[in-house]
Amino acid sequence: MNKDKVLRILVVLPLYGGSLPVGRFCVSALQEMGHIVETFEAPAFYDAYNALDDLKVTSDRYQYLQNSFLQVLSQAVLAKAETFEPDLVLAMAQAPLTHQALKRLRRDNVKTAMWFVEDFRLFTYWQSFAPFYDIFAVIQKEPFFSELNQIGVNNVLYLPLAAHPDFHKPVELTPMDMRKYGGDVSFMGAGYPNRRMAFRKLIHHNLKIWGSEWEGDHVLEPYLQLGGRRVTSEECVKIFNGSKINLNLHSSIQADELISGGDFINPRTFELAACGAFQLVDKRSLMTEAFAEGELAFFDSLEDLDEKINFYLSRPQERKNYAEKARKRVLKEHTYTSRMQTLIDYAEQSFSEWPKERNTDNIFGQDFPEELKKEIMMLIEKLGLPATVGFEDLVTAVRAQHGELTTLDTAVLFLDEWKKTYNK
Repeated sequence: MNKDKVLRILVVLPLYGGSLPVGRFCVSALQEMGHIVETFEAPAFYDAYNALDDLKVTSDRYQYLQNSFLQVLSQAVLAKAETFEPDLVLAMAQAPLTHQALKRLRRDNVKTAMWFVEDFRLFTYWQSFAPFYDIFAVIQKEPFFSELNQIGVNNVLYLPLAAHPDFHKPVELTPMDMRKYGGDVSFMGAGYPNRRMAFRKLIHHNLKIWGSEWEGDHVLEPYLQLGGRRVTSEECVKIFNGSKINLNLHSSIQADELISGGDFINPRTFELAACGAFQLVDKRSLMTEAFAEGELAFFDSLEDLDEKINFYLSRPQERKNYAEKARKRVLKEHTYTSRMQTLIDYAEQSFSEWPKERNTDNIFGQDFPEELKKEIMMLIEKLGLPATVGFEDLVTAVRAQHGELTTLDTAVLFLDEWKKTYNK
C-alpha cells in the first residue's frame, strides 16, 4: 500500500487483560504511521462492569446483566463506527464486540480484524468469534490454522507480538529507581504453576519477582515486589533495564511442565530485546523464525537455567553482546509499526476496492492565501498527516484531537460545515 495513504482505523480495546497494553501500542504505532485513529476505551467501563458483582443477585440474573452490559458496549462501538466511518475496525482479544455487532459491521461493509494474542488451546472463544471477522490475526501457526480452516475461517494471518521502540527502550535509571527496580536476577509476569515450581528452586539467586497472581505461595512471598500488584508498562521498562538478568519463562498451567516447549513467543521477549536488556528465555518452536543464532540466550531445563544464571552474572560483556544483537533484530523486524503495516497490506491484498475512495479535494485552491497555507501545512504536520491529505481526512483528524481547539482548528471545522451547507 502507498505509505502516504491515510486510513481511518477504529481500535477496540478490551475491558482489561494482557491484550490491553498491546492495543495501546497498536494505536501509537498507527498514529506514528500517519493514520487517523480512534480508540474505543472499553477500560473506562470496567468499574461499572465490576459493580455488577456487588448486586447479590442469582447467578442467572447476574449472567443476564453481564451479557446486557456487553451488548450496550457493542452498541457503543457501532455508534462510534457510524460516526467515524473507519476503513478498518481492529479489535483486540476479548474486545466487547458481539456476534450481532460484527454482523452489522459486515452488512455496512466495514472491514473488521481481530488480533487474537492468546493461546488458542487455553482460550477457546475463538471458535465462536473467528467466523465473524474479516481478518483473524493470530500468534500461532499449526495446528491452529488447520483448526480455523475446519470451521470455515480462511482469512488467517500469522502476526506475532512485538515491541514499541518509542516506549520499550534503554533508559538510565535514577539511583532511587535503581534501588527499587534494579537487581541481579528478576522475573516479571503472572504466577503460573510452572513458574511457581521453578522459582522456588532459584531463590538463592536473590530473585526479585514482579507481577500479580502469586497469592498463597509462602516460599516466594518474601521475594514478591510491590505487594504482588499488577505492574504498569512504565514500571516494566525500568525493571527490564535495571536487572542484570531477566528471566523469561513462558507460562504453563501444568506445574510439572516447567519448560513447556510451546510455540508462540510472548511479548516480553520482544520488549526485553527492545530495551537492550539481557534475558534468559526458554526456546519456543517459532523462535527461529524471529531471531537468529546468537541473538538470544536460551535455557532448556531448570538445571540449565540455574547454571546459566551463575555463568552470565559474572560475564557482563557477554550479556551486553546478546542484548545488542537482540535489540538490533527487534528494531529491524519486530515493532508494532511493522506489524500494523503487515495487517494493512494483508487487508489490501484480501479485499478488492479497499480502502474505499474518499473525498481527496485539494485543500488549497488557486487563490488560497499563502500565509494561511503555511499555517494549514503546520497543522497537517502537527497531526502527523501526509502533505497530500484530503480535506475530509484533515477534518476527521482535527475532530479526533483531545483538549481545547485552536483558532485554526475551529476555522477548519467551520469551513467543513460551510462546505456541507453549500453542497446541499
